[in-house]
Amino acid sequence: MQIDKDTIVSFIKDRLGDDEKANRARKELPDKVDTDKDAGLLDRFGINAGDLMGKLGDMPGVSGLFGKDKE
Repeated sequence: MQIDKDTIVSFIKDRLGDDEKANRARKELPDKVDTDKDAGLLDRFGINAGDLMGKLGDMPGVSGLFGKDKE
């Protein structure tokens, strides 16, 4: 699955309450984060890809932001 970087940054701010980590993520993550290929990057920010997917599904306004990798 691919997730927009801004969605992950918002997740870090809103759900984890860590503005410093969110700012680092904004600088270090690619524009689109592949939850499988970029799991190591997500781990740097203390994010488990499976947990992220579950929690983002519960956030209002997030539906439709996910896209399957069609490569």
